Amino acid sequence: MTEKMDVFFNAYGKDIFIVMPAYNEAKTIETVIYELLPQGLQLVVVDDGSQDQTSKIVKNIQKIYPNQVRLYRHPLNRGLGAAIRTGMEASLLENPRVIVTFDADGQHHADDLIPVCKPVIEDNADVVIGTRNFQEMPFRKKFGNNVMNIITSIFYGINVNDSQSGLRALSKKAAETMELHARDYGVSSEIIGEVKRKHLKLVEVPIVTIYTDYSLSKGTNTKVGLKILAKLIRNVFK
Repeated sequence: MTEKMDVFFNAYGKDIFIVMPAYNEAKTIETVIYELLPQGLQLVVVDDGSQDQTSKIVKNIQKIYPNQVRLYRHPLNRGLGAAIRTGMEASLLENPRVIVTFDADGQHHADDLIPVCKPVIEDNADVVIGTRNFQEMPFRKKFGNNVMNIITSIFYGINVNDSQSGLRALSKKAAETMELHARDYGVSSEIIGEVKRKHLKLVEVPIVTIYTDYSLSKGTNTKVGLKILAKLIRNVFK
């Protein structure tokens, strides 16, 4: 940890709650958690009905860090949106200053927590989106994410560079205000929509993304984007 990170997290780490949705993430979650814990952050893992050793791994870490790690488990897989909502509700019970969503698949850098959290801590933003570099993004991910950016713009009336980023920070006010209903990956667009609907201040900051075959198998792709589009259209004509 650099001196700059050390100073930042010594001051704010205990008030930053990391919500980590996890579905069958036994391959990566231990490494991801141990990269975050030295910063003194509060970690809320939501095991969304995993069928592997995800919960067991987190429970073992929890025994070592009982004051930093919390584990919630859905008996059945309910989807990313439901897991994020559970994590946010659990975090709000403990009066956080910042709530950060952080993927468990190893694609995010702990170093990016400062630029994502800082605008919220300094009251310059209610919501901060960590924007990935689309030039570096593999085509199969880029196309799906571009589709979702367009869908988000059409259905929610707000343009952002990376609507599907899993690394985002919310103030306590934003988390309390948002009304999230999507149970699947559509939650990412829904969060953007709530920014506009609740008149929240949004800031985007660049982040670094680690692309591996494993992380590329997760998240939004063209198929997922089309499913979300179909669902949004059905909701419009209900």
